[in-house]
Formats: sequence, C-alpha cells, structure tokens
Amino acid sequence: MPNLTILSWPNLQSLAMATINLQFLQNPFPRPTFSSKNLVMRAPKMVFKCGCSSSSSVGGDAFSLTSSSKCDVDYLGESTKGDLNINLKHLENFGLDGQATLEGPIEQVARLEAEEAGSLLTDLGIPSPSAARLSPRGIFCTRTLNLRSISAIGYDMDYTLIHYNVMAWEGRAYDYCMENLKSMGFPVEGLAFDPDLVIRGLVIDKEKGNLVKADRFGYVKRAMHGTKMLSTRAVSEMYGRELVDLRKESQWEFLNTLFSVSEAVAYMQMVDRLDDGVIPADLGPLDYKGLYKAVGKALFRAHVEGQLKSEIMSKPELFVEPDPELPLALLDQKEAGKKLLLITNSDYHYTDKMMQHSFNRFLPNDMGWRDLFDMVIVSARKPEFFQMSHPLYEVVTGEGLMRPCFKTRTGGLYSGGSAQMVENSLNIHGDEILYVGDHIYTDVSQSKVHLRWRTALICRELEEEYKALIHSRGPRATVVELINQKEVVGDLFNQLRLALQRRTKGRPAQTLAATNMDDRELTESMQKLLIVMQRLDEKIAPLLEADGELFNKRWGFLSRAGLWDKSHLMRQIEKYADIYTSRVSNFLNYTPFMYFRSQEQTLAHDTYSHYSSEHNGSSTN
Repeated sequence: MPNLTILSWPNLQSLAMATINLQFLQNPFPRPTFSSKNLVMRAPKMVFKCGCSSSSSVGGDAFSLTSSSKCDVDYLGESTKGDLNINLKHLENFGLDGQATLEGPIEQVARLEAEEAGSLLTDLGIPSPSAARLSPRGIFCTRTLNLRSISAIGYDMDYTLIHYNVMAWEGRAYDYCMENLKSMGFPVEGLAFDPDLVIRGLVIDKEKGNLVKADRFGYVKRAMHGTKMLSTRAVSEMYGRELVDLRKESQWEFLNTLFSVSEAVAYMQMVDRLDDGVIPADLGPLDYKGLYKAVGKALFRAHVEGQLKSEIMSKPELFVEPDPELPLALLDQKEAGKKLLLITNSDYHYTDKMMQHSFNRFLPNDMGWRDLFDMVIVSARKPEFFQMSHPLYEVVTGEGLMRPCFKTRTGGLYSGGSAQMVENSLNIHGDEILYVGDHIYTDVSQSKVHLRWRTALICRELEEEYKALIHSRGPRATVVELINQKEVVGDLFNQLRLALQRRTKGRPAQTLAATNMDDRELTESMQKLLIVMQRLDEKIAPLLEADGELFNKRWGFLSRAGLWDKSHLMRQIEKYADIYTSRVSNFLNYTPFMYFRSQEQTLAHDTYSHYSSEHNGSSTN
C-alpha cells in the first residue's frame, strides 16, 4: 500500500504557484491573482500519493492527458499522445476568462515566463533542466523524440541497467579465456589484460590480424597489427583500396560493446604469438582467421560453462558498480504511466541476483526490482528476439522452473518468446515503444530495423570522452587555426604556381601583370610561401597525431576519426539510436515528459553560404 504524504503549507504555496505558472507557460491566458484566503480554502483538499499511480490523475481536475485516440502530430512530426492540457472549466472556477490572452509579443512573454519558472525551480532547489544537457551526463538526441508519447520502455540488463567494473569483469573473462587457450595448447605465458589496448567501435580484420578504426564512410584511419600500431603509410598501402564493410562478416568483426574488450585484447596478443612462430605446429596450420575462431571458442567456453558468472554471482560487489539514482529514474517513468520491460539474454538466476544486488536497496517502501517491471523476459536470445518467434515459457518458481505458455500477463516473468508477442500482449506497437541497450547491433539496430521501435544507446565511455573533448578544445582550436592559415597561404601559392605553369608553357598567365612579372620575383614569392607551408606542416602534424590522446593514446576519441570526421561507431549511433547517453540514471535529470529535439545537421555548403552572405551584404542574382 503506497504511503500518503500531506504537503506542508509552504509546499502547498509553492505547488499552487507552480501550477499557475505551468498553466500560463502552456497557454496564453491572463495571469490571475490569488489571495491567501483562496489558497487556505483549497489547501486541505491537496493530498498527494507517493507511489505508482496512474498519470491520468496528475493535477486533479486542472489537467487532462491527450489519449491515443485523440492524439495528433506536432509540427516536427511527433505524436502528441501524453501531452498535458489545461481544463478550461477548472480555469473558470477561478473566475478566469479562457478567451483572454497575455499582452505583448509571445516571444517576450515566453522569455519572461521562462525566467519566472526558472526562479521558481531555484527556490524549490530543483536543478535547471539545461544544466544536465551541458554535462557528461547529458542525453544526446540524433532523431527527435517526444518521451510523453512513449507508452512502454524496454531495457537490456548487462552494461545497461547493470554496469560492471570493466577491469574486474572483462579482466576475469580474459583470465578464463587464457586458461582455456592454455589447455588447448596455446602459449599464453607472460600475457596480461590491457583494457587500454582497445576501445569500443573498433573493427577486427580477421583476414589480416589487424584492429582498425574507420571513419563514417568506412575508410581506415588508424590500424594496429597484433599489439603494434601501424604507420600512416602502412595503413594507406594496406587499406587504400579497401573499405570496412560490416556486412562482410567473414572478414570484419565490429566491437559493439564493452563485452568485446576481453576478446579483442586476447586476440591481438595472440596475433603477436602467431607472428613470432611460437604456436605449436600440432595445433594445425593457423591463419589469422583460424586464430580468431580459437580465441572466440575459448572465451565462449568461459561463458557457457558458467565459471565466470558463478564467480560474479558469489561476489557481485567486486564486479558491479551500483547506481543509486537508476532505480529512481525507472520509478519516475513507471509513475508517469510508462510500462517498463526488462528484456535480457541473461538467464533467470543471474538476472535475479544482479538486479537484487543493484536495485532493491535503493527502492522505497520495501519495493523489489520485480515491482518496477510490467514484464520481465530472460534468455531472450537477442537479436533473434526482434526477428522471429521462439517458444515462450513462464518462470513459475524461485528455482527457475518453467512451463510453456502462450499469453503474457502484467508482472509476469518469462523466458524466450519474441518482440511481436510483447507488442500483442501490451497492445502497443512500433514507435510507442522505446528500447534501451548498450549493443549497437543486438539491441539498437535490430529493434529499429525490424520493429521501428524508438531506441536509446547506453555508452558509459561518453562521460570520459565528453571531458576529454572539453579539455582538448584549446589544442584543437590551435590546429584549426594553423590549418586555416595553411589554406590561405596555399591558395595564394597555387595561383602563383598556375601563373608560372602558363608562362612556362608559352601561354599568358591569368592577368597581363602576371604575364609580364619578373621570373625571379615570381620564383622568390613562391619559394617563401612553400617554406611557410612546410613549417606549418611541421607544427600541425604532431598536434594532429596527439589529438584524442586525452581519451585513448592509441585510438583517440570514440566518436571521431581524424580532426574533422566522425568515426564508424558514431555513424552507427546516428543511424540507429534516436538518443544516446552514458547511463540510464541520466533520465532522472530530464523527467519522463522530456521532448528531445535533434540538432540542426550542417551541410558542407552551409559555412560557405553563411560566409558569402556576411561579406557580400546581400544575395547575388
């Protein structure tokens, strides 16, 4: 039974004023004045529940929710389902004229009302919404998403709701992998886990024994053979005519998630051993692709045989990094009327142990983690879960015993099944469902491609990347300034070079003056400019080489490939994830009613058109 909390008089005053301000932020009616007498008369009726309740009761008779049957789309094409509307009859009870409007231009009115509402939040001790956006804990939007219109939110568990200490979890996975490789006859002595060797978003070239970083077009920008970084020239010679194509699964393996770290580290170290010729011949003639299969088999055994998960379940405090804010973020969503789903590939026993450890102690009123979710599906077998139908079983005992079933119920715990079954059970489909996970392919792209669910990607490394990008602003600005200087000098040099070329070929240069210019003067001018460009190159090159080192010395930034372009990982995120963030608890700073709006996407010619309008003063005919 949820607790009832009666608000104190100061809180009642604040709440009443907040309600008034919210009304006039959403609709242009004149500001009323309230006497303390009116407030006192209404105060005894204002009782609020602290627990999971229907969102339709929010604000009593002051507001109403836009239902699925009455929703429309706004000017950005997003559904208005779940939007809050003012009840005009409620306004009339205060003697307000529903047809009146606030005086003055709406832009000024909006600015003043926003300032007043911001002051109210400050008085209430509530952080400004903009503070969360401009921080490492921000939620970043690639495709506009109205969270109010979302009816259900599904969550992956591992590295989404549960974050592991990478050094501990992946370190132990690496240890088990190496033990299995040793039992198979591979030389592993002297090797140790090095999590800085790889980052998410890199691609393994199984044919060449390389690890590469590609830009959004698939061009390889950096590469490592074994554990040794390749020179820019070597990368160009090796991949100058080849693009990374993730559809060619026989060659390329994309590091989608932090679970890939241990496998990639083990593989690249074993490539060195293969190159050194120390792998016994009785293991058969091994190429790089065969070696990758052997490493994958060794790591798979560690997972399947249960060694790793048994150790984690026995001492979860050594591997799990709890987030006290995370259960509260989900509680806000549930109380806002969202149906919450847990859809994980982990089995029931592991899921229950991890969720109990990470959730139960942070939930109010003796709630357990199961109380948060309208449906829990373990052993989901993603990505097939989103693509096809598997038999559905209900988990009916604490020991994990199951029985076949054909229909789900609210609060149920199931194994297997399919996303289609979930949609049919909840009677909601497509873009009414938001799915949140850490795996680009298994979680995000497949739910998007096959079901058109809205998607959110969890990438914990974003917090460190954000900080590194902030700290690198100075050096990057210096590089950009130097490159711009070289561009100016280079353009001037090229014009003089063209004049020299035309004169050498016996043709007139661009102008009569250039045609008649003294050869010595022309040559000296070109020599000076060439020396300047060479000296600029000498300064630019090491700065470019160091760009991104604050995040990772070998691979640079997660989201960038070179100074100007996005990485292949960032392209995947933009293509498949509507929003992305570092952790689920970041939703706590945005409320379940947030309208995420994507930023303007600049085009190559945007800069030039802006520059032209500034310098010409008007458009040309």
